Parts: sequence; structure tokens; C-alpha cells
Amino acid sequence: MTSVGAKGNHFGANGNHVGAKRSYFGANGNLNGASENHFGATGNHFSASGNHFGANGDHFGANKTLVRANGWGQGAAGWPITFRPDPIPDPILSTRHHRAGRLTGHMETPPNTLYYGDNLEILRRYVGDECVDLIYLDPPFNSNADYNVLFAEKDHTEAAAQIMAFGDTWKWDEAAARAFHEAVQSGAGQGGRVPAAMQGFHAMLGESDMLAYLAMMAPRLIELRRVLKPTGSIYLHCDPTASHYLKMLMDAVFGAENFRNEIVWKRTGSHNDAKRFADVKDSIFYYVKSRGAIWNPQHVEHSEHYLKTHYNKKDTAGRIYRLDNIIRSASMGPRPNLSYEYKEFTPKWGWRVKREKLESLDADGRIEWTKSGTPYLVRYLDEQKGAAMPALWDDIPPINSQAQERLGYPTQKPEALLERIINASSNEGDVVLDPFCGCGTAVAVAQKLNRRWIGIDVTHLAINLIKHRLWDAFKVTDAPVEGGPVGYKVVGEPTDLKGAEQLAGEDRFQFQSWALGLVKARTASSDRKGADKGVDGRLFFHDDPDNVAATKQVILQVKSGKVSARDVRDLKGVLDREKAGGAVIGVLMTLEEPTAPMRAEAAGAGIYDSPWGTSHAKVQILTIEGLLNGTERIGMPQTGDLRTFRKAPRAKRDRKRERELFDPADD
Repeated sequence: MTSVGAKGNHFGANGNHVGAKRSYFGANGNLNGASENHFGATGNHFSASGNHFGANGDHFGANKTLVRANGWGQGAAGWPITFRPDPIPDPILSTRHHRAGRLTGHMETPPNTLYYGDNLEILRRYVGDECVDLIYLDPPFNSNADYNVLFAEKDHTEAAAQIMAFGDTWKWDEAAARAFHEAVQSGAGQGGRVPAAMQGFHAMLGESDMLAYLAMMAPRLIELRRVLKPTGSIYLHCDPTASHYLKMLMDAVFGAENFRNEIVWKRTGSHNDAKRFADVKDSIFYYVKSRGAIWNPQHVEHSEHYLKTHYNKKDTAGRIYRLDNIIRSASMGPRPNLSYEYKEFTPKWGWRVKREKLESLDADGRIEWTKSGTPYLVRYLDEQKGAAMPALWDDIPPINSQAQERLGYPTQKPEALLERIINASSNEGDVVLDPFCGCGTAVAVAQKLNRRWIGIDVTHLAINLIKHRLWDAFKVTDAPVEGGPVGYKVVGEPTDLKGAEQLAGEDRFQFQSWALGLVKARTASSDRKGADKGVDGRLFFHDDPDNVAATKQVILQVKSGKVSARDVRDLKGVLDREKAGGAVIGVLMTLEEPTAPMRAEAAGAGIYDSPWGTSHAKVQILTIEGLLNGTERIGMPQTGDLRTFRKAPRAKRDRKRERELFDPADD
């Protein structure tokens, strides 16, 4: 037997695996048995040559998702799996077991965390069993595509599907076929419902893009059910294109008996749709893990008509009220313990409260007798919460072009929508998970409402946007100041030059977005296929006190391959071309160290003299390594107004309450 020592963070020396009888994580008794949950020598192991989990099923397999020795790999569907290159002793992992590449066990008070990577692998690698209170997901889908195309059968010759920044696209290809096979096998633990559903979808849809979408969603929903607490809830947001299939899949994974509502959100006003009724709504499927799920009733304000017709009385103090029944009706039937005489009045079917309660209400002036001698209960308007919230939500408008919270993300949802969901199905201090977090609305609202949160996204563009949003709204960062507001951590981003080189080799577009995030810039184009015209990113600033409307620019180019003086000359040409738009500084960001000719070429571009009295090189060369270790930065006027991302509105925080909830001493 090969065990782990008392300090517990290494594997045995022979083949880097944990022995076959018992597998220990540390000295705290967290063990996995031999028959199922172990890192054995017969398939589920960390091999010295491959560093992978076993070869089949829903785990990191050698034929599906290779996790290389430095912690980076490529997902089965072509998604980048970019885990932190440092060792595994993550705060979550340190108290978890593994089973076939998944985490098992319970996670207490996790930190607020942003993960970059494929959410399927992130969930399996980092998130333990039953540790999340509420899940909201708005999975990407190309709902603007021609509907018939989604159902057309495909051959297996297309390249692996890729989820690009802002590109909601799923394709039937070899990766999707593998995902379908995995979904059929991995869902066997759901009482056979998931395999049956997937096989039924296959028989009905054929090998279409719609089937690819469902095959990619099935294992993710299975993982989301695993991480959800017994008291937890899940809300799946979708449009009508795939909603009926997703409802069936959710029934298979969570059980039809745990379905609570199809919430209909009116997301837009009426518009013209050719030869059909206007499509103005989304569906949000609300499921619970069990009957004991958290539920906080939500209410809506009464309509003006209701107030006028019901709350039409006023007492001597000016309080508005209405009369409600205090005696039972025939439809309610008699109750022997509620049949009694009070003030010479005995209702035929009895009272609605016991005598003691009735006497207390009467003493408080809450019983009013009509001229006919019938008693009623007084209900004051200022004590009522409003009507029970229906499943039709038409009171939350979508994000429009003038909305203060608008960030420019195409699928951004209004914060009010998430506030309602989070308030209804979680309490302060609970954990909210969004596995497709996009621009981070669920994350931001969870932060605002004093919940812990986990956000996952597959694009660095989204991760960078969320960082800016959290800073603008809450002044929190992934490196919080001691004694300051609760911060968060980011997992999956490169932390050193080797990790940056690995990302560049896997996906140059994601490398570009990540590199621009190092200097708080945003990519100039979200389409990797489009011509960028020599500009990968931009920073905007204002430094002219005599012309405050004049916007200046820093334009950036990112190079992940070989560079030479020619690249610097090209940047100088782009800078000249962009002068009319306010470009005054050009920056070349490179993985390689610049050569002496490159530095000389950059120096020849001259100096930008800011109206603020500072001077900066017009063309600058920054290395990724220098940016990572903090020895290099862009030379530019520090105006404090770098308008790269649209600024999120500042949120009002209860700092005292936040510290009470999230004091590390309580963890």
C-alpha cells in the first residue's frame, strides 16, 4: 500500500499512484475505498508519463481530456482546459476525495472564485458534492441561426466545435458524437432516465446540431445536480428554440417530481415576426434537489385597480385598510374546535381562528363589525407584502441601450431578474454558482446580496469583463487589501511565462484576450475570424484639461510568436493611421524578448507629450514576463479614466454585515 503522509499532499513514489486498498488524502480521515473511489494502478491513476485520470467515462481520460504535467490541457469539445499550473492543494481540493476524476465530499464556505475553462472539467476538478445552494445558468445557444439548420443531420468531417467569445454555437462533429456517447454512459446513475432521454433525442433528431447541444448539456447538468445541496435549487434560462428539449433533459436529471415552475420572462416588447405570433419571452425552468429546498416567497405590488377596489377604507389615523373574512365559509366546512360564540355571534361554519387569537385581534382594533352584525378582519395596506409572485414575469425590462447597468455584452441579463431568483432560493452567506457566467450578472448580484459565489466561463474576455465589473461596482479584486472588502480568487489563468506560452500554443485568441487583461484593455474585436486591421486592443483616456471631450487612445498589438523590427514598423504605421481616432501611443505585447533592432525602431517613433506635463514613448514594447512579474507597465498619462469596459454602476454595500457573514475566522 502506498499512502499519503501526515502532511498529506503527495502521492507514492512508485508510479505516482495511491495503493489499491485504501487511498488517503492527508491525516484527517478523508479516504476512498479500493473497489470504487481510488487512484489505483489499473486505470484511475496519475501516471508519471501522462498525468491523467482513467481512460473511460466522465473523467480526465487519455483519449479525451489530457491534463499535462504543468496542469494545462485541451477539452474533448475543443474547449481550453486551463488550470492553474501550481500544485493541486486548492482550498476546495484539500478536503475532497476523488472518484473517477470527480471531487466527492462536502465543501464548507468556499471562497468567491472565478474559473476560466470548460465548466464540465472545472466542476469535476474543483467543486465538491453538495456544496452549492443555488445554480443559475443561461447556457449559450445559437438561437439566431436558421431553425432548420439546427436539425439537419451532419457527417463527421467537420473540425471540433469551438465556443468563441460571444459566439453561441454548437456543431455536430466528432467531439459532439463522443459527448453523446459519454452522456448515454454517464447518466446511468440517474435511474436510467438520462440514457433513455438521450437515445430518444437521437431517434427523433438524428445527428444534428440540436442533438450536439443536448449531448454537451447532459453531462453538465449531471455534474450540477451532484454539486447542489439537498436544500438547493437550479434555474435554467433558455429561449423557445431548445426549451422543450431542455425541459425533458432536466426532468431526466433532476426528476419530474422536482420541477416547480416554468417561469416566463417577457424580455422584449411586441415586434413583427413573419407569419407567426411575436416571440417576446424566455423560459426559466425552476427545479429543486428535494422537497426541503430553500424557498423565500416573493411578492409583487398590487395593481392600482386592485388597490382602488379593495383597499377603500381609512381609519381615524389615516391608515388605509380593507376587510377580510374572519369566519369560515361553507366550502371550508365546519371545525369543532373553531365553533364557539363570541359577543353573541356564532358563525354557522365557525371562526377562522381560535378564541384566544380572536380576542387578541379584537383588543387591537383588528375586528370590525358591519351594520348587519357580521365581523371582519381589518388588513392594513402598509402591513401587506403584496400579491404572491406569479410565474409570469413581465415587470422586469431587458437591458436597453440607455440602461445604466449595460456593459455591452450581447446576452447580458438585467440584475433585477437575478435579484429575484437569488432572493427566492437562497439566504445570506449561501453559495451561488453560474457555470456560464458571461458578463457576470449572477456573480455581481450574489456579491451585492451577500452571497458567496462561483463563476465559470470559457473565455478570458468574459473573465476580464467580470473583474472590471466587480471593481467598478464593489471595489473588490482578486488581490484584496487586508482589512478591505471580501475579494475573490481566479483559477485557470496563467501565472508565469510557461503557463502563458502553453495558453498561446493552445488558443491564440484566448491568449490575446488574457494578455490584454494584464493591462486592463479590451479586445478590439470579438470575432477571431475578422480582420483586426492591426489593432488587437484599445485603452481610452482623457488628459486634455482644455478639451475634456477629447478621447485619446493607446492601441495594442499582441504577438505570441516570433517578432522582429518589422512588427514594430507595422505598429508605427497603424499608429499613424489611427491618429484621427485619437491614437497617440502604440504598445507591442510579446512573449519573446525584443531584439536590439526592435528597441531602436521603437525609440525612433518619438515622444508623446501629454498636456498634463508628462512624456511617454509613442511606441512601447512590453513582454508578457515583465507584465506578470510587475517590472513593466504601459507608459501613459495616469488619468484614472481608462474607459476600456463600460463601467458598472457602483453598488451600495453593508460592510459591517459583509464582515459578519464572511469573516475568515468563521471559515
